[in-house]
Amino acid sequence: MTWDAQPLEGFESAPIGDLCARYDLVVLDHPHLGEALALDCLRPLDEVFTAGELQAMAAQAVGASTDSYVMAGRQWALPLDAATQVMVRRPDLVEMPPVTWQQVADLSRLTGKVALSLAGPHAFLSFLSVVQAMDPALSLRDGDQWMSRQLSHEVIGLLADLAARSPASVSDLNPIGILEHMSGGDDDVILCPLIYGYVNYAAPSRKVPLAFSNAPRMRVGAPPGSILGGTGIAVSRAAAIDEELRDHLLWLMSAEVQNGFIPDHDGQPSHRDAWSDPRVNAVTGNFFADTIETLEAAAIRPRHDGYIAFQAAASAALREGFDSGCAPAVLAARLEDLFHASHHQETHP
Repeated sequence: MTWDAQPLEGFESAPIGDLCARYDLVVLDHPHLGEALALDCLRPLDEVFTAGELQAMAAQAVGASTDSYVMAGRQWALPLDAATQVMVRRPDLVEMPPVTWQQVADLSRLTGKVALSLAGPHAFLSFLSVVQAMDPALSLRDGDQWMSRQLSHEVIGLLADLAARSPASVSDLNPIGILEHMSGGDDDVILCPLIYGYVNYAAPSRKVPLAFSNAPRMRVGAPPGSILGGTGIAVSRAAAIDEELRDHLLWLMSAEVQNGFIPDHDGQPSHRDAWSDPRVNAVTGNFFADTIETLEAAAIRPRHDGYIAFQAAASAALREGFDSGCAPAVLAARLEDLFHASHHQETHP
């Protein structure tokens, strides 16, 4: 079996049809499902596994990890790992993490050292995370509805205030770049309230270990708002299904791999029990135990065909709006227009 790797940005933007034409197994983000189904390039997993096998794997998964790969009534990928936007801080400079968005704003005004992750698609993903904090019951996963203009307006206002003071040193960096910067010893960024967690930056063995905690809430006792990340492994429509392929996928989902191999190699397993495992937490600065509440509550992104291009356009619009001081109401209308237009810009021929 031969594997090829792709960079972080590939999981966010690589055309799923091209990947499926070249590979039997594909690692993907759940927002690509709409495009994949339109192209008919994935094999539904009920053609690969029994109902009992799929149910057993789903029962082990943390949060919406499995659910994010269910669309049109069928499951299209297995949750290989799990991630969501959480808070990160320099524990030597911020002893206790803020709990609410108001506390985040207060720290930003006091220090000028609170950064937002806005590069690439992350401006829009941060926007969606705050949307979920403000309205936890809102579900955008099917791409068939948008939020109220008032909700969008309020979220943009909150983020624009923070963006105005976000350190310029990390404005063009993706999450890994921000985490590298924070762990490098400079003290111009002491906290980022929403960033996709990477457990290796919490390892006590690092020169400057970072501390990860739950994403901010609108008030104490409310759920944290976050947008699910992670990756799933899918089977190309062209793949030949045999016992070797089935056995390999079952091995990837096994306790041996999820509770051992993946965390032992700086990965973030999709099995819930691995996130509460004392052994796993002891070597990761308690990364898993300190962020699992956010992962359990994390929301699923829209997944309609056309979403990936919309995510990029919406992120660009937010960055431009923050830089220019665009009125939140105007920017909220722009996002809504882009969302509706995305349903007429499908990516398949």
